[in-house]
Amino acid sequence: MKKRNKKEIRAARPDDWETRPMPETNETFMLHRAFSDKEMTGIRLGYIPKSMDDRWFCCMDGNILWLYRSWSGCCIYRVEFKDGNGHIVTVNRDPEQYSCTDIKEDVENLNGLLDWLGDSSR
Repeated sequence: MKKRNKKEIRAARPDDWETRPMPETNETFMLHRAFSDKEMTGIRLGYIPKSMDDRWFCCMDGNILWLYRSWSGCCIYRVEFKDGNGHIVTVNRDPEQYSCTDIKEDVENLNGLLDWLGDSSR
């Protein structure tokens, strides 16, 4: 039986990408959602873009997930994971950095990103 070569997997770190801080113009909301241990493992790994087509850089720092647009380095979402199903989300509202102003759209976009990060097959 052949041994499989496994790539070294390490979690993305804040200094892996050039980023900008969350602007003072932001909004906060609660994200009510549970995550399995498997999903949280993927989320904790974050994501370092591999090509120009990759739109996000994501990294954890403690219990906070930071999601940045990869091209601009602008922080779009900050998710503070709490015990239980209520997590605090801060979203960028600087119109020069992020044009969305609808929390429902942000929840949908963020859930899609969290689903993708939490998917072990990515």
